[in-house]
Amino acid sequence: MQQAASFQVIQGQLKGARQVPSPNFNQRPQQTEIQLVVIHNISLPPSQFGGGYIEQFFQNRLDWSAHPYFQTIEGMQVSAHLLILRSGEVLQCVNFNDRAWHAGRSSYLAKPECNDYSIGIELEGSDDLPFEAIQYQVLAEVVSALQQAYPKIQRHLAGHSDIAPGRKTDPGPYFDWSRFRSLLRDCNSRIEAASSSIHNETCA
Repeated sequence: MQQAASFQVIQGQLKGARQVPSPNFNQRPQQTEIQLVVIHNISLPPSQFGGGYIEQFFQNRLDWSAHPYFQTIEGMQVSAHLLILRSGEVLQCVNFNDRAWHAGRSSYLAKPECNDYSIGIELEGSDDLPFEAIQYQVLAEVVSALQQAYPKIQRHLAGHSDIAPGRKTDPGPYFDWSRFRSLLRDCNSRIEAASSSIHNETCA
């Protein structure tokens, strides 16, 4: 299992993630601070996993003829900052300093256009199947690293369905928010304990 220390944000890049650059991004509005993490799910074709189709989709390399469903999304250009596969592997598609195209029309605490100020994390999954235990663990470790780098997201975690109600349903009823938040607290506690230990050794 990956450890929290394996993830670190440096200049908008998540160390510990495989870099899979997507062309689907633009600049955030000037002087915009990252204030929110949005959790999604995605599977291509729906409720089927593996095959590398999500990665191809985010890179505009998907063969639309490979599956009938793909023809219904042909030409769409979307992305997320991160994708966490069923195996727990983390892919970074867009630098955190840039604006990924994951949320669409959205609003959080009455502030519109969540793409402007959020980080989008896609979990390989669907609304009708449970997520893998390793995905919860890795998601917690990744979000903990993001909270260290971007303090304003400490209390601001939302699902796509929260910021686009009625239009989106993910991460869906099988996403266990309590489990995720408990794991996140554990990760942050370990980081705080490690920081305190280093501080005490330095002062000794």
